[in-house]
Amino acid sequence: MNTLELADHGPVIPVIVIQKLEDAVPMAQALVDGGVRVLEITLRTPVALKCMEAIARSVKDAIVGAGTIRTVDDAQAARDAGCQFGVSPGYTSEIGHYCRNIGLPLLPGVATASEVMRANGDGYGFLKFFPASAAGGIPLLKALHGPFADVAFCPTGGISVETAPQYLALPNVKVCGGSWLTPADAVAAKDWARITRLAQESGKLR
Repeated sequence: MNTLELADHGPVIPVIVIQKLEDAVPMAQALVDGGVRVLEITLRTPVALKCMEAIARSVKDAIVGAGTIRTVDDAQAARDAGCQFGVSPGYTSEIGHYCRNIGLPLLPGVATASEVMRANGDGYGFLKFFPASAAGGIPLLKALHGPFADVAFCPTGGISVETAPQYLALPNVKVCGGSWLTPADAVAAKDWARITRLAQESGKLR
């Protein structure tokens, strides 16, 4: 899979932190039911890998990815868990080459022009812009479009349902990442219907 294909499934990729294994499958199913198939499960909790395995096994139409890949061990663990892609907060050639060697499509994180050049030089043309709002947001993405007109971005970090359309209107933004699709209070209440509604609404942002 080419990572750019991830943008074909809707304008938002949810960035998901799962605290309890029992929530993984119903949460993922709720998102898929709302039309959101591409799911980035972050490696920020002890149960993250087990959650990825459960979703990959049980939620038929989900395209499961591992976020917060920081080492080659993280990449290998994500691949072993059944993930179809990986997302890193930053970029190193070691991770880029390793992911390619094990067949794990990577969406690498960048925040500066130098990082764009490094990832692009290793063959990556679809990049995660992170942390989007803190790193310069829309003005920086507009500035990067000049020298990097052939590079596409998925901005993530500090984006809300209110600001997402402004990012998505940029010519070099194909999709954006957001955590608002799985609010902590909805997950705690196991209000899966609310998450399905948020997923449905996200499809109308572009």
